[in-house]
Amino acid sequence: MKRIGFLSFGHWQQVPGSFTPTAQDVLLQTIDLAVAAEEMGVDGAYVRVHHFARQLASPFPLLAAMAARTSRIEIGTGVIDMRYENSLAMAENAAAADLISDGRLQLGISRGSPETAERGYESFGHFPLEGQTDADLARQTTDGFRAAIAGAAVARANPQMGAAGGLAIQPQSPGLGDRIWWGAGSRATAVWTAEQGMNLMSSTLLTEDTGVPFDELQAEQIAMYRSAWAEAGHTRVPRVSVSRSILPIIDDETRHYFGLRAQADAKDQVGHLDGGLARFGRSYIGEPDRIAAELAEDAAVQAADTVLVTIPNQLGVGFNARILESIVRDIRPALGD
Repeated sequence: MKRIGFLSFGHWQQVPGSFTPTAQDVLLQTIDLAVAAEEMGVDGAYVRVHHFARQLASPFPLLAAMAARTSRIEIGTGVIDMRYENSLAMAENAAAADLISDGRLQLGISRGSPETAERGYESFGHFPLEGQTDADLARQTTDGFRAAIAGAAVARANPQMGAAGGLAIQPQSPGLGDRIWWGAGSRATAVWTAEQGMNLMSSTLLTEDTGVPFDELQAEQIAMYRSAWAEAGHTRVPRVSVSRSILPIIDDETRHYFGLRAQADAKDQVGHLDGGLARFGRSYIGEPDRIAAELAEDAAVQAADTVLVTIPNQLGVGFNARILESIVRDIRPALGD
């Protein structure tokens, strides 16, 4: 059966009604929600990474803590902005978190998206070379990271210590390289992702618009990815995830928060992003049986093997656990295999 995961953006703010007024609150609650989600049969617990914002920013300590409190559920990111990363430090952190999880880490990475800070990655000490774009910088860092987790020699041994040859980062976690996903916002990037041998992670927006409904455009992206994967000759079966906003109305509290949004958010939106048109996917809000019927007609959901459900994390662990329980019980069977 299709895998279901939650995706938390980790918002925290001292505002009325928020259950996450501080960074500590959102970190601890994300761990608790991963535990609750595992108990009810959810397959994945994923976090979004944003810098210079009141959101989750440093994923590896959190992922390690989630791993230590759970035993089955996949833990992952959707996505890490590679413009900000040091490839070797990230490789060490990722391997450690994966070993703690016993091989459950699923790392979504990408160039990132428009953000609060202007060229914020430069404040982290990362600068594109002359003639490079920030996308080039992200892909270059990704190449270094993937080589490091594959055991490439990245440093020279010190002969004064009686060693010779090249040294790889430690620890290593075998199999991690097959669990790297690229967050692709276009069909062309999906093809590149397949050529690189990474899994595909597609969100609730695409940085292009051809006039067709979002789910059809995303399904075309997935089909192009799988075709490019086969053409590249990779031997393993790739994985594909899509993100959706799914909010079942199951009681007075969910109706209070989301009932009025049901019609307003029921259609795709087209807007401007990064200087071009982008298509944003609709939200699925309503009675569980209605949502199930609508998702059964969502071409991209049917094509993917994993659906990541974005959650309103500021409403607390109990609220989100009830939403996830309804999705697993009432909606999941309609999502296909």
